[in-house]
Amino acid sequence: MKHSAVTLEDKYATDSDRFYLTGTQALVRLPMLQRELDVAAGLNTAGFVSGYRGSPLGQVDIQMWAARKHLENHHIQFRPAVNEELAATAIWGTQQLPLTRGARYDGVFAYWYGKGPGVDRAGDAFRHANYAGTSRHGGVLLMAGDDHACKSSTVPHQSEPALMAAGVPILVPADVRDLLELGLHGWAMSRWSGRLVGFKTVGDVMDSAASVEFDLKSFRIRLPNGEFPDAGIRLPDVALEQEARVFAVGLPAAVDYARANGLDRIVMDPPGARIGVITAGKSYQDTRQAFADLGLGDRAPVRLLKLALVWPIDRATIQAFAQGLDEIIIIEEKAPIIEQQVRDTLYDCVNRPTIYGKRDPAGQVFLRDYGEFTSSELAIMLGGRLARIVDNDDIRGRIGFLKDQATKIARGEILAVRRPFFCSGCPHNTSTKVIDGSRALGGIGCHTLAMWMDRSTETFSQMGGEGIAWIGQAPFTEETHVFANLGDGTYFHSGYMAIRGAVASGVNITYKILYNDAVAMTGGQPLDGQLTVPQISRQVLAEGVRRVVVVTDEPEKYDDVTDLAPGTKVYHRREMETLQRELRETPGCTILIYDQTCASEKRRRRKRGTFPDPAKRAFINAAICEGCGDCSKASNCLSVQPLATEFGTKRRIDQTSCNKDFSCVEGFCPSFVTVHGGGLKKRQKVDARAFDLPDPVLPSLAEPWNILVTGIGGTGIVTIGALLGMAAHLDGLHVTSLDMMGMAQKGGSVFSHIRLASDAAQLHGLRVSRGDANVLLACDMVVGASKDALATLRAGVTHAVLNTYETPTGDFVMDTNTVMPGARLRRAIADVIGDGAVDALNATALATALMGDSIATNPFMLGYAWQKGLVPLSLDSLMRAIELNGTATEAIKAAFNWGREAAVSLAPVAEAAGISVEVAAPKTLDDIIAGRAVHLPAYQNPTTARRYQALVAKVRAREEVLFLGGTALTEA
Repeated sequence: MKHSAVTLEDKYATDSDRFYLTGTQALVRLPMLQRELDVAAGLNTAGFVSGYRGSPLGQVDIQMWAARKHLENHHIQFRPAVNEELAATAIWGTQQLPLTRGARYDGVFAYWYGKGPGVDRAGDAFRHANYAGTSRHGGVLLMAGDDHACKSSTVPHQSEPALMAAGVPILVPADVRDLLELGLHGWAMSRWSGRLVGFKTVGDVMDSAASVEFDLKSFRIRLPNGEFPDAGIRLPDVALEQEARVFAVGLPAAVDYARANGLDRIVMDPPGARIGVITAGKSYQDTRQAFADLGLGDRAPVRLLKLALVWPIDRATIQAFAQGLDEIIIIEEKAPIIEQQVRDTLYDCVNRPTIYGKRDPAGQVFLRDYGEFTSSELAIMLGGRLARIVDNDDIRGRIGFLKDQATKIARGEILAVRRPFFCSGCPHNTSTKVIDGSRALGGIGCHTLAMWMDRSTETFSQMGGEGIAWIGQAPFTEETHVFANLGDGTYFHSGYMAIRGAVASGVNITYKILYNDAVAMTGGQPLDGQLTVPQISRQVLAEGVRRVVVVTDEPEKYDDVTDLAPGTKVYHRREMETLQRELRETPGCTILIYDQTCASEKRRRRKRGTFPDPAKRAFINAAICEGCGDCSKASNCLSVQPLATEFGTKRRIDQTSCNKDFSCVEGFCPSFVTVHGGGLKKRQKVDARAFDLPDPVLPSLAEPWNILVTGIGGTGIVTIGALLGMAAHLDGLHVTSLDMMGMAQKGGSVFSHIRLASDAAQLHGLRVSRGDANVLLACDMVVGASKDALATLRAGVTHAVLNTYETPTGDFVMDTNTVMPGARLRRAIADVIGDGAVDALNATALATALMGDSIATNPFMLGYAWQKGLVPLSLDSLMRAIELNGTATEAIKAAFNWGREAAVSLAPVAEAAGISVEVAAPKTLDDIIAGRAVHLPAYQNPTTARRYQALVAKVRAREEVLFLGGTALTEA
């Protein structure tokens, strides 16, 4: 592959049949492919996409906007909706087009997207649209995003039951390529059956990326034999006739289509197989990886059926699959959707096999119906079943390792946890504070994190139900008032109705409407429509609220605003406590609109030059700071960090992450210094040398090579995964990458799983399996030593590159006595793989000193790992991947090269950075006492110094007598 010919637009180019893209980007390309299919068939169709963002579909709108030109060229309209229900209704409208006058297209193919809770919300619209049916040249897919592990949700969810209740057939893709292939089949199925078609997605598919080969020219749609069912939309229509078409015609037609196109496939069928496995989607990938974890791969002695259509299943396919089997294992997460249908299908068969699903034949739990599975769990289960027919010491050894590893990790101590936390300068740091004697009710949004802080914020509701729980509590308690947090995105989505309900009920409640000017939780998107503070004030006053106030960090920006609701006053955020006390005493429903731009969005806009960047900086004079932590209490800010000094732990402001909120200055402390009128003097980059480094010996790819990158949300971990994935694609390798973030963009833990292979058949599960990591690139020690990371390590297999820089966690903000256990974190990794397999260096300090910005840390570490021979990718491909990324290209290349030189010889790199790698000799007790005695006259007066020396001498003399020369108390 010619590197210069590859561009990021390849994933949307009509003439490209091999491309690298994410699951979300596949959903962008999908309607383009459908349009091309229709044009080739002589149809003039258009496309329509609508929905509401939410993990794992939180980036659909961002990617759609980025591909706007491509979509327009393919006659595809993207219209994000106010909420999921309205989006579903708009999708229904596309199928009504042939019934109207003036239609300019033969039909409109459409898809709805939304998170699992959005499936529940849109259920009534789905049922109405599905009963009405689709148009012959239209078709509808319902992209349901499920979060089985509840990594970015308030509850775990599974969309199949809701879709089944609406009579919607369900397809389940297993990987990025499946999103394209099954997506096209889904629209064809929708047209043939006249029904909406469900399309279940999960994070392991949507948050992954892969090098995909897909040739539209060779893609074929085979219509079932017989006449067109004609079960779609029509006028006039009758409700009971609609129901009959759904169940008597539409669903059987969907099954016919799946069978005609071979969507359900037997992918393994060795001669004499007595055990069968049925699975679908992510569970299929996990099952294939489980066989690899057992050392069997495609040689596993089982018949394996991969389902695409999980409801309704094709009974004929199941009956044929079951022939000659003694037992069938059904692997699916959550509820037994497939299992119940298989049991029903085989119940009347004479020689039916024994079925293992959620329960075994004895009625005991076999596979749990909650949480999610990993390939390692499935390997232990499958290995146990196969042990009856395969006498193999290697399999038993692998099962033993997996069990032992799980036990060790479970028993291990949790040294530190990097939980999601408010960003530096986040408006929620101030807006979610609650006055003494009151409590707040949480809701959906970043502000939910307040529930895990010392903020008297209790419980939460579904999106749009914020505060309404109080209506059910108020008549039965002596408590007279509560606050309720409501984000502006949720207000626009459905929260406005909650305020209407609170007013109608007459309860005493104050809604804090957190106006942040962006949907920060899913990437900083704008609201799906126009919403301003004056509009909100007028809307809520018209609903009958008793009082409206606006609180902001910039009250002066309202000096010329004339369209606020009558009686609405604007206050500085410093008056929050007083205002909350007043509102608490005001009967009825009151509103506090907190107006401050999202910190992350503020940073983005400043980089683009579209947001003011005040020439002001805050610093802490360490000589005056006494380490009391009042600044952390006042600001709740991660940029207030510990500073180790010879006089104890002080505080410092991390200028790299500071968003200039300045709430830390509100603490009563003389150590703060604010500098006005000047910018931060950026460290000078050290000129990159003319690197002349030896080429490393790169690993063989006879077996898949697994890299786990760990770090902190918002620091570029996902970018490293993307660079590695693109470089592998350029090298012609097969690659999958999976970014596991949850809410980690808020400073939490991020894991990027990158798997490389020379043969696509070697790659199945998207996650690095237990004990299978070849490389741990731990850009943050806390995440690198977490149980999830440690579980992937194995002595003799894994080599770790560890950044020893200690970035404080949110625990430090809430408890200023928190100490980062750096040495123990490093030890935890070394205990698993051995000291010789760990390369530890302070990459952040080195990269920041060399490049002038801590963002250079991760490419520095990548360069180090590559030079150590731990990354089997060519240098040319890595450099081209950096160029394609298009951000700070030369700086990232330079950081990568500095990392390479550090891998060859650390000392000259540290010297260039002005950092000593020599370990300073520890000070003697006399040195410590003398240093304090010199300092105290300047700090206070000579008398203080003399008193100090006398006291220490007295304690020292007594300690030497009592503890035989001990000095621990004296040193303390």
